[in-house]
Amino acid sequence: MELPLVVGVDGSDSSLRAVDWAVDEAARHGLPLRLLHAFRWERYERTLPSFTTGRHAGEVMAQNIVASCAHRAGLRDPEVKVAEEAVPDDAVPALLRAAPDAFALVVGERGRGEVAGLLLGSVSLAVAARAVCPVVVVRGEEPNLRGSLGRVVVGVGEVADSAGAVRFAAREAQARGCALTAVRAWRRPAREQGDDPLVADDTRAGSELEDALRDAVREHPDLSVHRHTVEGPAHRALLDAAADADLVVVGAVRGHGHFGLQLGRAAHTLLHHSACPVAVVPRRV
Repeated sequence: MELPLVVGVDGSDSSLRAVDWAVDEAARHGLPLRLLHAFRWERYERTLPSFTTGRHAGEVMAQNIVASCAHRAGLRDPEVKVAEEAVPDDAVPALLRAAPDAFALVVGERGRGEVAGLLLGSVSLAVAARAVCPVVVVRGEEPNLRGSLGRVVVGVGEVADSAGAVRFAAREAQARGCALTAVRAWRRPAREQGDDPLVADDTRAGSELEDALRDAVREHPDLSVHRHTVEGPAHRALLDAAADADLVVVGAVRGHGHFGLQLGRAAHTLLHHSACPVAVVPRRV
């Protein structure tokens, strides 16, 4: 049985864009869709008007939100199977609990009630930085959101840390029928001078890139793969590449027993500034 694509919804414009993106994604992969709305309605029992005598007004509102999102999903693609759930909990723990049984979590860049000027909402950041499954934050410009640019980008770091991200990105590109662009950024040590060390560093980066792509190329022999080695910070190289991409994919290392936000600089920057949706693929160490 295929794991579902789980979407966090709250009725905001951002989460509605996430629903639209997730419906298209579920259709591409033949996955069921699970819409999850988390809301501590008992906190607002005295402040919301009562619609019935048997249920909290907040519970009714929560179920209306998830039902309207399910209706929207059905109109976008009636072939996608949709399940809906409203739970009395805070959004972050509810989504993190759903992660082990999800193909991926999908969230909007900013939720209901969060300040419009924020680059990224607190829920989206916390989920992307802690979930045990891939997390897609749906953000960016309209052409990128439509998925019509024909390019998936993956950032390649250390081979072991990048394996999951490369596999996820290759599968995405294959499902979309588009090209995969793999970016390996490298930095020239300050002590090195002259042309020869520079060429050697670029050659080394190219070799590391080939090592990281080997399994994906073997598993997807028909996939068009473009390889780019770039001197400079990885976050800048990936931001540039994301400008005309449908999706950018990065890895993140999750350390056992560490409860903080586990994101590298490249992932953190992309989540705040990318022009296209961002997928964060975790690796446990």
